[in-house]
Order: sequence, then structure tokens, then C-alpha cells
Amino acid sequence: MSFNRIAELIQRYRGLNAKRVFFKQLAENDNSKQQIYLGGNFEVLSFFPYGTVTDYPEGKYPNFKAKIELYWVNEENVEQANGAQLILYPQYPEVRLSGFLQGCEIAPRHYLQPIPAANRKGIDGRVLFFATTGDGKTLAHLAPSDSPLALEAISIAQSSTDEPLFVELPLTPDLISSRELVLDALRKIHKAGFHPSIRLNSDGVVLPYKARNGGGYTLEALLGIRPNSKAAPDFHGWEIKAFSSDRITLMTPEPNGGFYGSNGVEAFVRKYGRKVSGKDQLYFTGTHRHATLCESTGLTLGLTGYDVESGKITDVRGCIYLLDANSNQAALWKFSHLLTHWNKKHAAAAYVRYESNKIIPPQYRYRSPAFLGEHADFTRYLSAIATGDVIFDPGSKVDNASTKKSQVKARSQFRIHKKHLPVLYETFEEVSLD
Repeated sequence: MSFNRIAELIQRYRGLNAKRVFFKQLAENDNSKQQIYLGGNFEVLSFFPYGTVTDYPEGKYPNFKAKIELYWVNEENVEQANGAQLILYPQYPEVRLSGFLQGCEIAPRHYLQPIPAANRKGIDGRVLFFATTGDGKTLAHLAPSDSPLALEAISIAQSSTDEPLFVELPLTPDLISSRELVLDALRKIHKAGFHPSIRLNSDGVVLPYKARNGGGYTLEALLGIRPNSKAAPDFHGWEIKAFSSDRITLMTPEPNGGFYGSNGVEAFVRKYGRKVSGKDQLYFTGTHRHATLCESTGLTLGLTGYDVESGKITDVRGCIYLLDANSNQAALWKFSHLLTHWNKKHAAAAYVRYESNKIIPPQYRYRSPAFLGEHADFTRYLSAIATGDVIFDPGSKVDNASTKKSQVKARSQFRIHKKHLPVLYETFEEVSLD
């Protein structure tokens, strides 16, 4: 017995805690020997929960790899393929899935065997269905060529007017897209006017928030987003960004190399920060643009391993770095480190401007329009670094610096002006909330 309708498979996936379902038509070179081709850019990473990205510079085809928890699903059983991983080949670029049969008895081996190149005809009628769960698993089911399930999926794909990486399927029959869910929620918040400053704690309990930086916390609370440090989208696959000034924080990854990586934020601020007049405080701040000396810190932001002309990563060991006057690397962020932060959170993002009514405790109102960016890719981010559209704008400090009870705050911010946001996305638009 097998699934005869997509609705049956989705019901099975829902019973396994699925939060997102999508499928891909396979070609004959998608097999256990040549791996499964997932897409021609790193946006693929936004679809799958995955582990640490590691660079592999040796070998004929240098690449990045990331483990995923892949489970094959049939009508009765669920079993893990314990060697599954995503492989990112930056020279093409493309992303492939490998190790998807390893250690799994119920995996559909018969339908994933290699076919001689001379006999291949391209798309062959097989359809691979994926689902991702709230606890970081990827579920898979293969529909053979000419099966009712595959034929239904192909019909759905043919009715689509665009050519997405994957064809997404709704988990419920109402056919509401994640984009419309986001816009519907933002419209309700916008139309309600001013909201008291609040935040959610880790248990989802609403708490008042009196500090003046509550615009983002309040919007997240109104959307039911609990605070967390996970590199994952906030709301139905979308990153939600509230902003009050035109300089918007994109992400705040701490350096994982250079002097900072070896010695930590306090030692870094003591070495490269400056004393604040009238305070027992050291502060590391300043606008750092690519290949331009920052006068306030004496450091220069640089980029290596990326070719601006081709828009491709040329070295998987590449990084963004800060260089001091003696050509020492004060800090660096490896591409493998940044890939996780960027592609997991920013493939789709909604930016909403807010304003405060300046009372205590503050209240916030969220303005129209919303700015929606879709189909982000890590190489777009690197390009924006190279052109100076994305800047490094830190705010790390050491308080009580001369005492034994110094207090340290790390704030490594990469930011962008609102007018430059479109360079990060394949599609970007203003959408009225009125």
C-alpha cells in the first residue's frame, strides 16, 4: 500500500510534527552516486534545518558541508538515514543532498540507483517530497514515476507560473501562503494603533517592558514570537525586523577568528576600543566600510575568498575581517560561520517601521508600508559588503574597566541603510498595510 493522494501524505507528515511541506521533481542524474541536486544557489539552505557548516578546502571540488537529520517516511515507518548532509559547491554554485540512503532500511534504494549517462533523458517523473519539523528534522518520501502521487504533484507544478526552487504545499486546505499570513498579522497590528511596550519570556508569558528599546520586542510579542538565540526565521518562515531609523541591523554574529576569536570580546575592546570621556568605560564603535580605514578604531574592513565580478565564492576558507595598522587580523568571520546566520534567517524577511509616542512606559505604533524581501542568498550579502552597502557598525563596550568587576557587552552589528535593502533579495517590494 502507498500514498495515492498528496492529502494523504500531508496528513502523515502533519502527524510527525511537520511545519513545512515542499517537493522537487527529480532528473535521472539525481541518484545515490551523483547525489540529489537541490538548487543553483545557497537559498536552498533556508528550506532545511541543518547543523554546523564546515568548510572542506581540500580535494578536487572544495565545498561546504552541513549535516541534516533526514528521515524516510512510509505509511507505517520512520527511519533515519544517518549519513545525510547538504553539500554546497560554491564554484557552480549549487547545493546537493548526499548520504540519504546510509543506514536506512526503508529508504527507496530501488528508485535512486544511477543510470548510465547515455540513457538519461532529464526529468524522469519521480517526485521527492520533503517536510521539515519543529524539532529540526527533515522528512522524505519518494513517489515513483507514473505513480498517482507523482502525477498529482507534476500537475500542481505545471500549473505554477514561476519556477521556484521547490513547490510548496499548504499544510491545511485553506491554501493561505506564509506571505499572506505575515501580511494579515502585520495589518491587524498596524490598524490597532499604539501598543504598550511588552515582551514575551521564554514560556510565552507577556511581560511589560519599560526600556526605550522595546519596538522590536513588542512587535515580536504581538506576533507570538518568543525570544531565542536560534538562527531560524521568526514567523511562518519569515524573519521579522522592526526598525525606527534608516540604518537597520541585519545580524549580530560574533567573530570566530583573529585576535577577537582567540582572546574574546573584553580583550578585544581593551586593545582596540577607546576610553569614554568622564566614564570608566571602554567603547568599540565606528562605521566600517569595505576597504576603507575607520578613523575611530584604526581598523579596516576586508573581504577575501569572494569574486565581485562573478558573484561567486572562490575560496571556502574565505572570510570577512578587520585589519589593524600592522596588518594583524583583529577579528574575522569565516564564511562557514556566516552562512548559518544568513541563510537560515534571511531568505524571506519583512521590515516594518515603528514610532514611539515618547511616554513612560513607552508605546509603539507600526507604520505602513511593510517592506518584503524574498529569495536572499549569501553571495548577495557578500556583494553588499564589497560595495559598502552593508557596513560593520559595532557597539561593544567594557564598563567599570579599571575595576576587578568589569562588565562586558558584545555587540557586533552588520547594518544596512533602508534604501539598500533591495540588493539583498531577488524580489523586494513595498506592501500597504492600510
